[in-house]
Amino acid sequence: MNLPSVFCWCAHGKFAQKLLNDLFANYTSALRPVEDTNTALNVTLQVTLSQIIDMDERNQILTAYLWIRRVWVDAHLKWNKNDYDGLDTIRIPSSYVWRPDIVLYNNADDHFTGPMDTNVVIRHDGKITWDSPAITKSSCKVDVSFFPFDAQQCRLTYGSWTYSGNQLDILNAMESADLADLVENVEWEVLGMPAKRNIILYGCCADPYPDVTYILKLKRRASFYVFNLLIPCVMISFLAPLGFYLPADSGEKVSLGVTVMLALTVFQLLVAEIMPPSENVPLIGKYYIATMTMITASTALTIFIMNIHHCGPDAKPVPKWAKKVILQYMARVCFVYEVGENCLSPQQEKEEPPLAKNINCTINSQTGPAREDCKPTNHTRNNDIFMTTDYEDSGLTRNIEYIANCYRDQRATQKKTGEWKKVAKVLDRFFMWIFFIMVFFMSLLIMGKAI
Repeated sequence: MNLPSVFCWCAHGKFAQKLLNDLFANYTSALRPVEDTNTALNVTLQVTLSQIIDMDERNQILTAYLWIRRVWVDAHLKWNKNDYDGLDTIRIPSSYVWRPDIVLYNNADDHFTGPMDTNVVIRHDGKITWDSPAITKSSCKVDVSFFPFDAQQCRLTYGSWTYSGNQLDILNAMESADLADLVENVEWEVLGMPAKRNIILYGCCADPYPDVTYILKLKRRASFYVFNLLIPCVMISFLAPLGFYLPADSGEKVSLGVTVMLALTVFQLLVAEIMPPSENVPLIGKYYIATMTMITASTALTIFIMNIHHCGPDAKPVPKWAKKVILQYMARVCFVYEVGENCLSPQQEKEEPPLAKNINCTINSQTGPAREDCKPTNHTRNNDIFMTTDYEDSGLTRNIEYIANCYRDQRATQKKTGEWKKVAKVLDRFFMWIFFIMVFFMSLLIMGKAI
């Protein structure tokens, strides 16, 4: 630093000290700085949004970092700059001058901390500019009806706490807050922050109270919730219709439905911890409830179908309408062609059973042709031999007829049981496609909100 600059700085410091002593010789910061007490003092407010720190949906509190500028004219702090070596501005602590008591009406901070006590800039014409940063916690009404694809509007209302509109009039410097220095938030996208001046008549006072309200428009970035809460739920919900595809003899059909229900309950609890306990159910919560209702219905239908599958020999035959509707039409629609594991095909039913052949062969052994398994009776034997042979043939015939009747009863029972199993299988396939279509459309609706 050379000698002239040092001298200039010392000269300005000398005149600044003289100016400070002259301005505040008879100045008081307790009174409103106007020449006429009947006129209102205009204060211009400008807000710059620097960062959104946090949005607490459960407690409905928005935490933001703001730069607040207040500009007004102090009639008692004017000077002729030529009298002070051309000094046109000075910077002094804000506690030295009168300051408007503009506060955030919807403040939700438990400590009620205001803006930082920074210096004020005073011009020679009395114009005072007070810039101060502030971390504000404001109450914000959160609507989670479309969570996680929701958009929120948070209001920040600034106004004087004690001065009415007849004493202090607050004006907005711009139509919206300044977003040029905004730090992007990972969860919220800022769509805008318009400003609006309001004049409100409160019930306590007859004078009007003006204020400036900034409406912060936010849109949630839903990628985190889609990948962590929505897509796993969609994948789990597609397991519910597969319970109908499981074989009934596996014994895991009901277990799969219960397991899917428990998995969705865990995800629903995670959403309930984030959301406020309001009457508005979020969109993802509605999806969870609908999916759980569908899984409950599928589990109940699975139990009903398993009872049909395990119909024993004492069950009634399949009704004619069920044979026509389920075993014919629905079986074709659901691509179910096989009858069952224990049921014979129509070609096998037409074949004559081996026992029936043996019966005919034994009964007609005397007149029929000679076979290896049907030997002719020896007519040269005596009467005792003939009597013994006839007795043995009649007893063998009764035994074979009894076995044949049992075999026919067993075939009829197997056919009846197989028909019930096919009814159960057709119903399984039918409900599987129905629930697959339901899950697909539900997932399509919920994912359509993300686009």
